Amino acid sequence: QVQLVESGGGLVQAGGSLRLSCAASGRTFSTSFMGWFRQAPGKEREFVARVGWSGITRVYTDSVKGRFTISRDNAKNTVFLQMNSLKPEDTAVYYCGADWDALSRRFKSWGQGTQVTVSS
Repeated sequence: QVQLVESGGGLVQAGGSLRLSCAASGRTFSTSFMGWFRQAPGKEREFVARVGWSGITRVYTDSVKGRFTISRDNAKNTVFLQMNSLKPEDTAVYYCGADWDALSRRFKSWGQGTQVTVSS
């Protein structure tokens, strides 16, 4: 089992930036793919981005392309999400995930989530 701890959420004005971090511990050999989902009030949890072990393979949902950048530091078992040009519709709880399941298209392990609020 891998444990994930997110940090970096907060309140920011529209157009601003935030950087989320997620530190993995435990069975980190299973963290070949890591990434982020988010869940806004009253909505289902949705995919945001994921990155492969080498950092070369990066996948984003359309709504964040060109604004968000996912990266990782394997030496520190940490994945980052740099969020620029934030919009009010980006407001959500952001969850870090690890161990991608291709069948369900979701992660098997999750962090506790960090709140991101973008004011207009």
